[in-house]
Amino acid sequence: MENDCIFCQIVAGEIPSERVYEDDRILAFRDIAPAAPTHVIFIPKEHIPTLNDLQPGQSELMGEIILAAKEVAAKEGLTSGYRLVANCLKGGGQEVFHIHFHLLGGRELSWPPG
Repeated sequence: MENDCIFCQIVAGEIPSERVYEDDRILAFRDIAPAAPTHVIFIPKEHIPTLNDLQPGQSELMGEIILAAKEVAAKEGLTSGYRLVANCLKGGGQEVFHIHFHLLGGRELSWPPG
């Protein structure tokens, strides 16, 4: 855990969140400034700053996050589709330096996104 990381503080329960999924390695919670009717953030409980910091032994964890997102999308009723987004580094739009994925749905999503 990184003491100055807001997502680590959420994992530790120091900052409240509306949790929608949790297991021993992953936490998912509703975004406080949603960009779509459904906007859920998925994070590994382990602090990993960026996608560039991933190590070969963490590939299973990334797969688990995607499967958790699929499960939450189904529970949220996103039957017409959804988007799962990960930003990397400041130039890629990353604002919190703890790997996270945005699950967006509940409305028609346009392309390109940015």
